[in-house]
Amino acid sequence: MVTFEMSNLPRHAYVHVPFCRHRCGYCDFTLVVGRDDLIDRYFAALAIELERVREPLELDTVYMGGGTPSHLGPDGLGRLFNLLATKLRIAAGAEVTVEANPLDVTPDFVAACRGLGVTRVSLGGQSLDAATLKTLDRDHGPDDVRAAVGRLLDTGLVVNLDLMTAAPGQTLAAVERDLAAAMTLGVQHVSVYCLTWEQGTVFESARRRGDLVPAEESLEQVMFEAAIDGLTAAGFEHYEVSNFARPGFRCRHNEAYWDCRPWEAFGPGAARFDGRTRITNHRSTVTWINKVLAGDDATGDVDAMTAEQAARERIVVGLRRRDGLDREVFRAASGFDLDTLAGEAIARWAAAGLATDDGRRVRLTRAGLLVSDALWADVLT
Repeated sequence: MVTFEMSNLPRHAYVHVPFCRHRCGYCDFTLVVGRDDLIDRYFAALAIELERVREPLELDTVYMGGGTPSHLGPDGLGRLFNLLATKLRIAAGAEVTVEANPLDVTPDFVAACRGLGVTRVSLGGQSLDAATLKTLDRDHGPDDVRAAVGRLLDTGLVVNLDLMTAAPGQTLAAVERDLAAAMTLGVQHVSVYCLTWEQGTVFESARRRGDLVPAEESLEQVMFEAAIDGLTAAGFEHYEVSNFARPGFRCRHNEAYWDCRPWEAFGPGAARFDGRTRITNHRSTVTWINKVLAGDDATGDVDAMTAEQAARERIVVGLRRRDGLDREVFRAASGFDLDTLAGEAIARWAAAGLATDDGRRVRLTRAGLLVSDALWADVLT
């Protein structure tokens, strides 16, 4: 079990809400569709899991993901907040994020968010192009995204908009139009993800049959570079591989993850972390509910790292950020010397133009970011 010393109590928490109105063909997330009959049992199990927290935690960030938390509706969202408040205290100035489907963002939902202390909504828009949304098996249209963003911004909420690239048949011009449209909406944060073909999804089965064809790798790269160029030209900071923010609007919750700070997590498939050990709850919503309600262990996976393994993971998540790794900060946080663990790899990357190293800080270049997933084996092995 993950346990926290009093001096290292987490100030961040993730809550997984597994309910959705529709499962998109590419999605392999922990969720259930058409099972709103499970909502009461989910809340009962969540109340039991929260008892793991002995004393209420004061939190600087809370992130409610899914699934689709907005599927609970205004009353369900209020019920969730009231339950969490028994063990989780939101500090003054905290960042509180709720993920939402554009179709759920009604005036009543927005009012509920404001009344409950939500500060930020992450909107699963994926595209502002009708053809791309249809290809991605989304259940909303471009106007639904625009209406949702407008309602949220009008009430002072910070908005992140998710955009997806490399959808089957998607062109570079379509991606550029998506980016231009997103920038006109006034959102403060954009997350850009390349479509991944996950095992067990409808999309992956269609790919094997030849019904869907993935984008060429070279096109994926050009699309990603277009996102970097377009969003940075519009005043967004490219602060992590997939994330762009206007100054002052970085996602503080995700930065806690990337800093390897401890965090708590609740719900099916949720993973909590104490700095060395990551414990992930069972991914099946029904199994998690049944185990928790029966008083059984609902753990799915346990990743217990040595101090060196944790330090190596810190290198990877640190280099995904454009700020890179400061050697002194890394040593203070991990207890290890960066060059002892990865000096040879860093030298190779720098010689190949994949990283810069000024003696104090190491950063990946744009070329390095484009191939970053291929670099981590140099560090983790």
